[in-house]
Amino acid sequence: MLLNYLKIAWKVLLRHPFYTFITLFGITLTLTVLMVLTSFLDHLFGAHYPEGNRNRSLYITMMMQTDSARESVNTGPYSFQFLKRHAKTLKSAERVSIASMFGFSNSYVGGKRIKLNTKFTDADFWHVTNYKFLEGKPYNDQTIAQGERVVVITDDLKKQYFEESTESVIGKTIEIESITYKVMGVVRGGPPTRVYTYADVFFPYTAPKSNYQNAGMRGGYQAIVLAKTPGDRPEIQAEYDNAIRQIPLPAKENGFTFSVIVAKADTYFDGFLRTFLRSDNEPNRLAFYGIASLVLLMFMGLPAINLVNVNVSRMLERASEIGVRKAFGAPSQTLLGQFIIENIFITFIGGVFALGLSYLIIYYINSSGLIAYADLTINWVVFVTSLGVCLLFGLLSGVLPALKMSRLKIVDALKA
Repeated sequence: MLLNYLKIAWKVLLRHPFYTFITLFGITLTLTVLMVLTSFLDHLFGAHYPEGNRNRSLYITMMMQTDSARESVNTGPYSFQFLKRHAKTLKSAERVSIASMFGFSNSYVGGKRIKLNTKFTDADFWHVTNYKFLEGKPYNDQTIAQGERVVVITDDLKKQYFEESTESVIGKTIEIESITYKVMGVVRGGPPTRVYTYADVFFPYTAPKSNYQNAGMRGGYQAIVLAKTPGDRPEIQAEYDNAIRQIPLPAKENGFTFSVIVAKADTYFDGFLRTFLRSDNEPNRLAFYGIASLVLLMFMGLPAINLVNVNVSRMLERASEIGVRKAFGAPSQTLLGQFIIENIFITFIGGVFALGLSYLIIYYINSSGLIAYADLTINWVVFVTSLGVCLLFGLLSGVLPALKMSRLKIVDALKA
């Protein structure tokens, strides 16, 4: 029976190419945008290189200092020493890395300036991330303690500074801001959208201009906490919250007196949401989710409404067929099932076109250099989600006209 329905659906598509084109165009365009958007969101929030451990990581990135009435607020990243006291000492964590927010420097080769994104890190940075070393190795605690002036650079910086050298550059020197460093390792770079791990060059935190000895609470550093398992993250969050509660208040820093500190160890998405909303207020989070859901519903609903009208027009032409089938005893449920299967069939054809188009768009984004080291993919999660959207889309745009046509009276159907 199902095979017969699919054969009928195929014949119906070939009967009116114009209606078929409009239907497939609407489905393909909508699903392509959804798949590319889903892929980009997965790129932003998923566990990908060099943050492959994101599903068991917590991020300590921003501190908010305010008075009891929350009228005056001071917000920003932490100092290295604050994180060393309150984050490095977390007993429930597997590892804790402290690294600076990425900064900017310049290097010159052959009279050409190279703009660099820089990051100061501890040795644990190379354990909580999964940077792939193409040459050499990372610096360790001993290297840092001895104050050696070494760096780890990306493969892209190697090409720029050492002019496409195919030889190993380990042990060679690179001059950055008039200071000479020895190259200790070369890693495959990561995309700039991974803001907590991205850089062109990595220094030990004891390198010049790191400002790691600042004794205040605020500075230019963040911490990435690696849990043994994803299920350990609530325990780590509770331990960190307890450590923050032990800080004597009120306190004063840089002339600002504060009596409340908001400092959290968040999952990546929660930290992003907290920074985006500039609040940890639950009603604000719910409002954000509500607005995002409404936008998604409108985005999917409007094309579905247009396709309903197209499907109604297409099915009205089959009124005589419906009348004959009903005259021979075909129940409304059978006709309804047939029309829904037909509509899902055309939706999946549109989904196949959308999948191919999405692949081409993602390939272009990855290869165009619009985002350095872009690694957008259509993975299984994205693909299954897209198939689910196809099914939902088919039901949204097919149920109403199918229900209307299956309820046509025999006399009315035959007259049509």
